Amino acid sequence: MIERAELEKLLSVALSGGGELADLFLERREGNLILCEEDRIERVGSGCDQGAGVRVVAGETTAYAYTNDLSPEGLRAACRAVAQAVRAGAGECRIELRRREPDLEFPVEVPPWEVALQEKVELVRRANEAARRCDPRIKQVTVAFRESRQEVWLASSAGYFCQDQRVRVNLAVNAVAAEGGRIQTGYESAGGHCGLELFRTSPPEELARRAAERALLMLQARPAPTGRMPVVMAGAAGGTMVHEACGHGLEADLVQKGLSVYQGRLGEVVASPLVTVVDDPTLPGKYGSYRLDDEGTPAQRKVLIERGVLKDYLYDLVWGRRAGRASNGNGRRESYHFPPLPRMSNTFILPGEEDPEEIIAQTKRGLYVVRMGGGEVNTANGDFVFEVSEGYLIEDGRIKGPVRGATLTGNGPRALAMVDRVGNDLGFTIGTCGKDGQGVPVADAQPTIRITELIVGGTLDEGGEGR
Repeated sequence: MIERAELEKLLSVALSGGGELADLFLERREGNLILCEEDRIERVGSGCDQGAGVRVVAGETTAYAYTNDLSPEGLRAACRAVAQAVRAGAGECRIELRRREPDLEFPVEVPPWEVALQEKVELVRRANEAARRCDPRIKQVTVAFRESRQEVWLASSAGYFCQDQRVRVNLAVNAVAAEGGRIQTGYESAGGHCGLELFRTSPPEELARRAAERALLMLQARPAPTGRMPVVMAGAAGGTMVHEACGHGLEADLVQKGLSVYQGRLGEVVASPLVTVVDDPTLPGKYGSYRLDDEGTPAQRKVLIERGVLKDYLYDLVWGRRAGRASNGNGRRESYHFPPLPRMSNTFILPGEEDPEEIIAQTKRGLYVVRMGGGEVNTANGDFVFEVSEGYLIEDGRIKGPVRGATLTGNGPRALAMVDRVGNDLGFTIGTCGKDGQGVPVADAQPTIRITELIVGGTLDEGGEGR
């Protein structure tokens, strides 16, 4: 770690061009990947990257530079580069830094770096073998294990410096089933801000079994129906809907650029009174959790939509300054190569009070979504299209056979306004959220919810009619 006095000097250099705010982000990241394909370990890789990014803000202008030269000369060169890029008027400044300590602790019970490589390889083999044992129709299995340890140091001309360590583990299984010319896939993953203790509650065999069974199930699925109908989304579906159709539109940069359907709507009703949306990076063990964001702001729980009313947006320091307010701890970046942006962490709809089985029982006809696939959303108007990777028909309040090829089309605010039932469960999924060319780990969740009407697109049968 660089001494405090040297950090103060570097920030002074960065501000010498007349900037109003400067920060220095230093990072060291170590990671490992184990990949199994074609019933054998195809790849075992490890890597280490370290460097620094320096940012200067002057009015509406932001300058950013990064380097992997962590020598005093290399860091000063990066600071001079951003100072010259701003050129808002030179001036001397005196900076005094105080250490900022996060209140949160995320203990790692089984540090990955203390576990032998062969034990991690065995986790991958167990998943591969479990998926293949499910059924002879499982023709292909891919298992990927990833771990990372990120150490960061951050100093800001706002008067603080801090240090943090983030440890994340992830295991993903993709299974391919084939029969009679039909091919279907199933996917399952688990991950968290934690160590290998993750696999006590998410055994590799269980993840593999669910991925394989999903692929096998879809072999027997009939084409999805088409038309407007109620959609019940299981808690197991995770929060893909809330993340894509709602969460991105609540990021302050998109709001202030006029690229969000939620612009200028604070205090307005934007969802059903049954819907409360929260973003919370303080949850222990979740994949999108952190103690400090990538600007050194302490992580904090935020209620974005409360009982249908829009309450807040997600801010970093820059977009908070432009709105005349403080950051609320959502400035995130992929690595030192990138400046921070307002980003989600763990985003979810709070559970309600209803029994999920009763929600299904009181739905005469509709689509039951257990797993979501990929999709697209236009944050400017809220329109979305999502794929359904596992879905079932609901007929007379009962779950019937699986369907394939279903898509959901709608509008984010309108869909949230049409939520009329909310279950008492909550299911998380994990992912890497992409934005402006950089990705960050996130988790999304929702309870079982019923949306009174969405457009369901399906697959045509041989006669040209949707079933």
